[in-house]
Amino acid sequence: MVGNEAAIKQLEAIVHPLVRAAQMHFVQDNRDAGTQVVVLDIPLLFEGNGAKFVNKTVVVSAPADVQRARVLARPGMSQEKFEAILARQMPDGEKRARADFVIETGGDFDTTRAQVRAVLDALREQI
Repeated sequence: MVGNEAAIKQLEAIVHPLVRAAQMHFVQDNRDAGTQVVVLDIPLLFEGNGAKFVNKTVVVSAPADVQRARVLARPGMSQEKFEAILARQMPDGEKRARADFVIETGGDFDTTRAQVRAVLDALREQI
């Protein structure tokens, strides 16, 4: 399917409404339960209309060389597939500029975890 824009659009027309409905159900269930912070993992958040459905945005970002190495280490991944994925994404710098928070994932796990905790703490303070 990589590189077949018509097939991708057809698949998205089927999957995206179902995913959006599941997300809204998840958010409502958590709201009803009194949950203070709900996190949705939305790939291509800014490329689609996802940002209009959330209160705050967090971009998780690694340096380009780290991202490339991680993605190419996945089973079945190729340079061609990786480049096709990148072509569908907004440049990292633009995502960072649009985000309310940025979590840098180029370092070790403990550093990343501390950043996640800091973002959650900041979100809870805004409630």
